[in-house]
Amino acid sequence: MKDKNEKICIIGAGPAGLSAGMYLEKKGYFNYQILERNDHVGGKCNSPRFNGRRYEMGAIMGVPSYYAVHDVEEFAGITHNGPKLNRNYKNAKGDIIDPFNPKKNPLKIPQLLKMKSQVKRLGQLLETKYKGYDVNGHRGVAEGRYDGYAVTPGREKVSGVNENLKDLCLPFDEFCKRNGVDLIKDIWIGPFTAFGYGYFDEIPAAYVLKYLDFQTTMNFVKVNLWTWQDGTQSIWEALNDKLKNHARLNSDITKVERKDGKVYVTVNGAVEEYDDVIITAPLQYMPTYFDATDEEKELFSKIDYERYDVLAFTTRPGDHPEISYYIFDNMTPETYGHLMVYYRRWHDDKSQMLTTYAIRNHQGKPEIPYEKCKEMVLDDLKTMHNPADKIHNEHSWYYFPHVDSETYASGWYDKVEGMQGQKNTYYAGEVMAFGDMDEVAEYSRELVDRFF
Repeated sequence: MKDKNEKICIIGAGPAGLSAGMYLEKKGYFNYQILERNDHVGGKCNSPRFNGRRYEMGAIMGVPSYYAVHDVEEFAGITHNGPKLNRNYKNAKGDIIDPFNPKKNPLKIPQLLKMKSQVKRLGQLLETKYKGYDVNGHRGVAEGRYDGYAVTPGREKVSGVNENLKDLCLPFDEFCKRNGVDLIKDIWIGPFTAFGYGYFDEIPAAYVLKYLDFQTTMNFVKVNLWTWQDGTQSIWEALNDKLKNHARLNSDITKVERKDGKVYVTVNGAVEEYDDVIITAPLQYMPTYFDATDEEKELFSKIDYERYDVLAFTTRPGDHPEISYYIFDNMTPETYGHLMVYYRRWHDDKSQMLTTYAIRNHQGKPEIPYEKCKEMVLDDLKTMHNPADKIHNEHSWYYFPHVDSETYASGWYDKVEGMQGQKNTYYAGEVMAFGDMDEVAEYSRELVDRFF
């Protein structure tokens, strides 16, 4: 337990940084400061305004198993009061399909029944063979153990040894093949690859299953979703407003020096002194402004990320889609760069902003240039019979920082976790958990619980 008067610097006012401030307050720490380089909070929970309503450029939804987000709602006095979302499916030719309906796909009934059986089998395997798979964070997985908060309403602290967890280091493709559940990928791919988290032949199973644990996936399947009237960014704006110490925006940090048991942060040209620093900003770039150690430089150089592009556009009224669409044909490694999903948020407005999502990189393949990917997406919208009339906003995110299977299996996470607290520094944010708002908030909760 630290001195409650210690001065703590939190770098980044996304979900991880703001949640860290909230959980510190809950433990009686009020001498903290959150520094944010942008002019707004929320990070990739980004909800700009258009015609009096907010649309989503980043995170879109949550589910009832987002327990840390619910902590934030309760603390900030808000709730999930947004529009009810639904979706349909198209093939690469733009035809509407119903891939999971046996009545519409009589020739696929044997495969659909087999898929249903494999989903049930995976659920059983995750409860037994892979007990501990869903604990927040990655500490111990490469060593065959688990230690952290369980994904349950009570979120009890659990720990144990399970050698089978080493299988989570494998790419998800290989994990499914090893367990005879290849067909479940057709279900998991929608809320994974379409949401910008890469392809199953390259991403370690740990990331897939810690984010899409069984109950979370079933919530997505059943369209049991949470949304927020003023967008996901409003969650973090409300939290920031409720915190004793609001995030300081437009804070340009150019140097962080750790010496003599203190942390010296140069922000907007002035040096500020702190006792501890919690980094929730991308660790990949930490060595560019920190006095990084050789170990920090080496470990953080292993981080990769997805080039996930979002376009916000309007259509002519006659071209407006009646619902959101997923295009499974475009979620394969062979079709990277193509439109995977496009969202319609409001049910009553044909002039609203729609958003498209595409990934333009794959491990071992050349990165597709931004403008080329944009052109592919616009062409795909024409094929989908919903051509864009005007583009209003666009962004290419630094998205889902992660390490590859080999690096994961070599114990990358245990090495980074072993550095927690050294040089008065704590590591949090996306790469330490997973690149969604609930996982990073939950990781901040555990970090504060462990070290403060």
